[in-house]
Order: sequence, then C-alpha cells, then structure tokens
Amino acid sequence: MSTDNRLVVTRPMLQIPIALCAVGVVAFVAGLFTATDRTWLNLLIDGWFVLALGVGGVFFIAAQRLANSKWWSPMRRVPEAFSLLLIPGAALMIVLALGFRSLYPWTDPASPAMLDEHPLIRAGRLTYLAPNFVYARMIIIVLLWTLFALRMRKISLAGDASSEAGASAYVRLYRYSGGFAPLFAITFAMASYDWLISLEPKWFSTMFSVYIFAGAFVQIIAASALVTVLLKRRNLVDGKVIDTHVVQTLGTMTLAFSTFWGYIWVCQYLLIWYGNIPEEATWYLQRSSGGWLPLLLISFAVSWVIPFFTLLPLNNKRSLKVMTFMSIWVLVGRWLDLYIIVMPAHWSSPRFGPIEIGMAAGAVGLIYLVVVRGLSRAPLIPTHEPVIEARRSHGHHA
Repeated sequence: MSTDNRLVVTRPMLQIPIALCAVGVVAFVAGLFTATDRTWLNLLIDGWFVLALGVGGVFFIAAQRLANSKWWSPMRRVPEAFSLLLIPGAALMIVLALGFRSLYPWTDPASPAMLDEHPLIRAGRLTYLAPNFVYARMIIIVLLWTLFALRMRKISLAGDASSEAGASAYVRLYRYSGGFAPLFAITFAMASYDWLISLEPKWFSTMFSVYIFAGAFVQIIAASALVTVLLKRRNLVDGKVIDTHVVQTLGTMTLAFSTFWGYIWVCQYLLIWYGNIPEEATWYLQRSSGGWLPLLLISFAVSWVIPFFTLLPLNNKRSLKVMTFMSIWVLVGRWLDLYIIVMPAHWSSPRFGPIEIGMAAGAVGLIYLVVVRGLSRAPLIPTHEPVIEARRSHGHHA
C-alpha cells in the first residue's frame, strides 16, 4: 500500500523475499562443501547480475538526464532504488574474492593460461592482470560507482523540499550525470574485463565490453519497467502521472535495446567466425559444442527473438500484463546470457541444479528487499520535480 505518495512496507511483503535470501545462503554454504568451483561460478553470475542492476540504475538516470528526457521524470525513484544495489552487490563481490583462486588463472602468474609465445603479449598480460592491480581496480571502480549513486540519490531527495530545491536538484543532477557518463564508459569496460573476460585471459574481443553494456542496459530497463508496471497495476502511484505514455516508452526501450543487444551479439559472432583467429574462435567453439549449443541458441531466442516479436505491436507495449511478463522474461534472458558467458570457462557441459536455483532465488530476494526499501524511503513520485509540476500546471505532457 502507499500513503502520501510513499510505499508502506508491511511484514507479509517481506516474508517471501527473506525466505528466498535464506534459501540462497543455504545453497551457497552447502555448495561450498559439495561443489566449490560450481558455487563460486554461480556467485559470480548472481553477483554481477546485482552489480549490473546497481550501476545500470545510475547510468539510466544519467542517460535520461543528459538527453533532457521528460517522460521518465515520474518514475525516477525506480532506477534510484536500483542504484542502491551497488552496496549489496559490492558485498557479494567481496565474498567472491575468497574464491578467486578457483576462478581466475591470473591469481597464479605461472598458470598455462597466462603464458604466451610472444614476450610482449605475455608481459602485458602479466602486468595488467597482476593480482594486486586487479584488486585495486575492482575496489576503485565499485567505490566510484557507489559514491556517484549515493550522491545523486541525496541530491534527488533534497529536491523534494520545495519547488526551488526541485529546480536546483534538476540542474545538479545534470552536472553529476555529465561527470558519471564518461567515467562509466571507462570503468564498465574495465570491470567487464576484470570479472568476466579474465576467466579466460588468452581470449579477447574488441566488442565484448559493448556486448556486456548492451546486456546490462536492457537489464535495468526491464527491471525498471517491471517495478513501474507493478506499482501502477496495484494503484500505488498516480495513474495520471505514470500513465500509458510512460509504460509504452519503457516497452519501446526494452524492444530497442534488446534489439541492440541482439545486433552486438550477431556482430561479435560473425566477426570472430569470419576472422577465424584461434585466440578469438576458441571462446565460441566452447559455447557452440556439446550441450552448450542448444543453450546458446535458446539464450538468443529468449533475449531477443521473443521480446522483439512480442513488443513490436503498439498495444503490447501499452499492456500492463504483457509488460509484466516480458520484463521478467528479459531478466531471465539476462541471467541465462551471463550463465553462458561464465560457466563454459570451467565446464564442458551445462549443469542446472539446486545450487543454481537456490543462489539465483537468493539474488532475487536480495534485489526485492533493497529496491522495496529504497522505494519506501522517499515519495514514489518526486514531489517537486520541475517537469511534473509543469505538467500539472498546464494539464498536459511537457
């Protein structure tokens, strides 16, 4: 329920997500005793999923603010709430660091995966992937993301005090967004290499960071759409402010950026296939052989084919039921894509069981708890957002 434009959190709302978190913890602890490497790999997938939602929330705000978009103003609190996931996401990655030796060859410079016949390549790889250098990059990157998230959140909340404060916050968010955007471009590329590519240090792709970014951006769009639509379906927000136009735009963005992800997926695959360079082709050979090939094709269908044809009709983008289903569908596709990126680095065939299901459920519970708490700490619709005040005074969309 909501009171005075605020989400009121009740005990029944928390019971299931808390139970899911407990299931995740049990699956993680049990996995450490029964299948250690498998457990650390799943923690990497789920930790990156949470971290990507967090930094994706900050980037979504920055991108919309720099584009001077007005449609998103009523649902700004949603990506703000997701940005708070950076803190638990960082905590998951700190726990993951305990298992780095099971995951990453660079933790042992003498590992065969770190060697290369060309001395310059080997020297560069050993320098960039020196353990202390990697740890320092990871810490600094997540710290910078979190500082921007908390600062932008504080500015946004301060804007609720009055119309003057709202106008000031509007300008200040623009400035912070301008600082975050180029920082994000550099640090996200580095993070995608450090946490994902370095599982197989000899492999490289000049498009991989863009590929991971495309996935992370459509992930935060789908997650924001899901929360916005659920709030609207339960009449927790003013339907005249968060109207059909907002829902339709979220559907359009989900369609557009799932297509962008599909485009990058195809481009990367075709370039590597056509070039047929052993250092590049090995990565796809692993993922297109044995049991991985059906999963690779299913992932592509889930992440692009089905969202594309489902969201193409205008009425589907306006339908709250369709948008709810497709948002969940796209998020499942994002998890599956990460699974295919991470798991073949250590496994010859896919495996799904209690560890995967339990730890993924725990991540879902954690996301729910953090986002709901974030939404409950501020008005669901910014009180003195200049764009919203202008709409109300003129009686139409700006």
